[in-house]
Amino acid sequence: MPDRDKVVRTVVSALVPAFVLLAALAVVKAISPTVALAIAAALVVGPLWLVLRETRPEAATIPAVQPSLPSVPEEVLERLPDPVILLDSGRSIVAANRSARDLLGIGTLGRDLALSLRHPSVLAAVETVYAGVPMIAEEIVLPVPVLRSFTLHAGGLRDIGDPAAPRVVLALHDETRAKKAEQSRADFVANASHELRSPLSSLIGFIETLRGHARDDPEARDHFLAIMHGEASRMARLIDDLLSLARVEINEHVRPRDRINLIDVLQGIADALQVRADDKGMGIELDCPDNLPAATGDADQMTQVFQNLVDNAIKYGRVGTAVRIVARTVPKLVGGDGAGVSVSVIDQGEGIASAHLPRLTERFYRVDEGRSRRLGGTGLGLAIAKHIVNRHKGHLKIESIEGEGSTFTILLPIEGEVAFAETQESESAS
Repeated sequence: MPDRDKVVRTVVSALVPAFVLLAALAVVKAISPTVALAIAAALVVGPLWLVLRETRPEAATIPAVQPSLPSVPEEVLERLPDPVILLDSGRSIVAANRSARDLLGIGTLGRDLALSLRHPSVLAAVETVYAGVPMIAEEIVLPVPVLRSFTLHAGGLRDIGDPAAPRVVLALHDETRAKKAEQSRADFVANASHELRSPLSSLIGFIETLRGHARDDPEARDHFLAIMHGEASRMARLIDDLLSLARVEINEHVRPRDRINLIDVLQGIADALQVRADDKGMGIELDCPDNLPAATGDADQMTQVFQNLVDNAIKYGRVGTAVRIVARTVPKLVGGDGAGVSVSVIDQGEGIASAHLPRLTERFYRVDEGRSRRLGGTGLGLAIAKHIVNRHKGHLKIESIEGEGSTFTILLPIEGEVAFAETQESESAS
């Protein structure tokens, strides 16, 4: 809006010549002084009224084009917990928040969506929004980088005439945990009903026997009660392992971020299981360098894995032999980009035929079912270990030679190449 005082001064300056002319006419008596004053007043009042009217605040001209709404601040997008992607009118990515980068691997901006998120349902939903549908939602499963289930929401944004401005917003709500929990419940019911049927039938049979002809036979009663105690204990272990497996599967897609001191973990396991090894005249040998780098993972879960492997080595190893735990650094993990740590548990047992090795991590798979049950196994230990290792983005490798023994190796990633380089330098110096 122009300065009102400045406009008034400009109008008055423009009327000065007219005032001089009126004064001259009045002096020569061409017009009377009264008429001259009336004309001068009209010249001043009329233009000033118009000027003041046009320069009032409410009379300001409204712009023909309203200013566009401010864009969503970047920090707001970054704080959203779900992946959010903004696309322009040409299907190019103009913005992606931290969750989209971390969970979906969205990288360079400005690329076509199909180059970063190759999923037919996602692309079809985007095209549907471009065609005029305001909002669409559907369930999708993305296999990479980790298998996840999402609810996809795609919606259109107001067109402001700029082809580079956001036109479509994609938001993906992670349903993986809920889906895994639902599947785990179904698997638990199916597995429990199948595996508990046999020991429950045995318990019912023994109870009927004790209530019948063995009621007054102390020797038979003690024998049957011992068997019943063993069957009940096996059911309790089975339920514990099923619950543990369900918990691991629910969180398998969430990679742990903590650091693990493997030396302390392995030493603690060796000390805890040495008593059990002593009962078979066996020893536990820990071969672990002092400069072993820390691994990335969950210390409790990895303790569970290594404890299971060492416990199995004691169960199936020959009397008087030793169980070896060997830890080393490796320059590059199989299928990975960085260095890692390998931990091998080596026994001197009967070994496992090669035909069985691919199926050892299946639920309830047993090489010798009778021996496994007799030793208290549930057939779930290696299945739990496999899922825990998968959560850590590691690998489980099994090698065995019949008559010589078996080696179970866990490969875990470490953070960056620096730790491995420092380890190599320390080993060279020593």
